[in-house]
Amino acid sequence: MIELRDFVDGDVHDLFRWRREPEVDRWMYELPPEQFAGHQQWFDGLRADPRRRGWIIELNGQPCGALTLVGISPTQRRAQWGWYIGEADARGRGAGRAAQALGLDRAFAEYDLHKVWSEVPAGHETALKAQAAAGFRREGYLRRHAFKHGEFRDVVLMAILADEWAVRREAVRSELVKSGMITG
Repeated sequence: MIELRDFVDGDVHDLFRWRREPEVDRWMYELPPEQFAGHQQWFDGLRADPRRRGWIIELNGQPCGALTLVGISPTQRRAQWGWYIGEADARGRGAGRAAQALGLDRAFAEYDLHKVWSEVPAGHETALKAQAAAGFRREGYLRRHAFKHGEFRDVVLMAILADEWAVRREAVRSELVKSGMITG
């Protein structure tokens, strides 16, 4: 069963560990934090900023990943989205798909957003497929947009609108309920 819960103080340690995992870092723009103090500063800043929101993804009551909304704009009614599964044994089990459904419900209902968008590194087929399954559509392609480990990387822009999620929501959630990934 997948659930989202608000970040709490102790989550900073799991987030630091996950962010340094090679499979997570592989798809991030920035290098993982070298020092815990810098990571703690990022974590505290995220929690204090009303334009950013983060949740822990839990699988059967155990933390396994993170989902964030950043740049929440009440006037433009949009925010950028990001998520990852940090625990290796939780990957490939539908945790990301389920977390997306729960996160989209929150983004559109609790924050009254009109649009949720993301930047996905080109080649990250797992994330691209998961977002497409939730109803995200490709909106653009940024060539050589991110620089890491001495090379430029292309980025795919994906987005979903509130009315698109409203159309897909019941089918996506129904499938996840049947599979036991979320509650009805």
